[in-house]
Amino acid sequence: MKNLLKKSFLGVAVIAIFFPLISCEEEPPTDLTKTMFIPLPVSVEATGGEFEVTAKTVIYAQEGLETTAAFLSARLGECTGINLKTEVTAKAPRKGIYLAASGTDDESYEITIGKKLVTISGSPAGCFFGVQTLLQALEKNDNEITVATGAIKDSPYYEYRGAMLDVARHFFNVEEVKQFIDFLAMYKMNVLHLHLSDDQGWRIEIKSWPNLTTHGGSLEVGGGAGGFYTQEEFKKLVQYAAERHITIIPEIDMPGHTNAVLASYAELNCDGKARELYIGTRVGFSTLCTDKEVTYKFIDDVVREISEITPGSWFHIGGDESHSTPLKDYIPFIERVQDIVLSHDKTVVGWDEIANAGLVEGAVVQFWADEENTAMGIGKGAKVIMSPAKRAYMDMKYDTTTVLGLAWAAYIEVDEGYDWDPENYSDAIKRENILGVEAPLWSETVTNIDEVEFMVFPRLPGYAEIGWTAPDKRNWDEYKIRLAGYGKKWDKLGIDYYRSPVVPWEE
Repeated sequence: MKNLLKKSFLGVAVIAIFFPLISCEEEPPTDLTKTMFIPLPVSVEATGGEFEVTAKTVIYAQEGLETTAAFLSARLGECTGINLKTEVTAKAPRKGIYLAASGTDDESYEITIGKKLVTISGSPAGCFFGVQTLLQALEKNDNEITVATGAIKDSPYYEYRGAMLDVARHFFNVEEVKQFIDFLAMYKMNVLHLHLSDDQGWRIEIKSWPNLTTHGGSLEVGGGAGGFYTQEEFKKLVQYAAERHITIIPEIDMPGHTNAVLASYAELNCDGKARELYIGTRVGFSTLCTDKEVTYKFIDDVVREISEITPGSWFHIGGDESHSTPLKDYIPFIERVQDIVLSHDKTVVGWDEIANAGLVEGAVVQFWADEENTAMGIGKGAKVIMSPAKRAYMDMKYDTTTVLGLAWAAYIEVDEGYDWDPENYSDAIKRENILGVEAPLWSETVTNIDEVEFMVFPRLPGYAEIGWTAPDKRNWDEYKIRLAGYGKKWDKLGIDYYRSPVVPWEE
């Protein structure tokens, strides 16, 4: 695998890596329906012509869509070698590319591609996702950049379409997380769940408890140097994601997965003795002292400080694999922590184990392992995020030959990751219960962004399509053909990916 850390991803330089899928060998198509879109749109109609991007092309945008216009200009500029002009206007132009506000507040969009004018209309989020679709439709041949004419109407099936990055087991710096955000944006995913704390490390500055990072964040799995985000750095990540219409959900796992906390502050242990830092991968051995008031003072401070710099509506409290916390202590702990989260105007999210406790109104259960827990949460009024480890965990090996990853849940080949339906996965979980889909990447064995790429590509686009495209439009045999065309393009973009034998890659 290549070491992509040597490449520059800063500022506009990120465009060269993330400009979606332009082939230099193929003849420009005039049939828009032949474009290999991922995720598959609701409808695509072709009109048999083509629109050409030239040095004179102007990107026009209604007020409020300037950021998306600049985003599109930067990527088109990288491809064409020119800086495309952007203008704010309230009136549709006769030619160029026009971003128009539709007045809706959802993520749907429409694209009309004529020979002189391309119009993308939708909410700010819808227009951004429409831009991603337009970028996938572009083709480069010699010095021409074209897109086939036609019309696209599109909207997502699930409102929540996300991935999780574990920055606790191995730390990923700000620029690496930005790369991951761009991966999600390419495929219209709208949530990044950051697992910010675990036994091996605490990764976000808490000013009222500074030893969490200076001591608790100093190491990672295997004993390497850890790291953490200052609050200013975290704000920049939140802003970078927001510009791509992605919400960051912070997770502070508790009462288990807390050895880094227990090593940082002795008073959070029941015996008052600080633990040693931990660099292994065993789980279930740590727990906050649920009987101490200082524990809840600590949690309130953490939730408050993180909530102040995270404008999204969710806060993830973890709650999984707390094997060292008796259920009689676990239940009142989870109930009290939920009240703390509510007091800071956030919606509670937790792994499916939290359903053993009483759940506050609006709570969300993330299904990863236990259908009975999840059914119990549904019975208590919770919505569900579908993240079944046997299908959706991107840290699982592809097969027995995969060097990276684990295999405790399953081997997840690309077809296994794609070919499942969240609303038919369990008899206990129906369509009306499901908020959306999330694909987690735990980092026990993943140490750098190059290895992240190998584990998420080519699975990530499939999870994006599960979240975006209606089940009756998804078919593995058809999808694998679309996916196959992306291999050459990922090669050109420098993305390291697994060349799965179940995908008929184009040579």
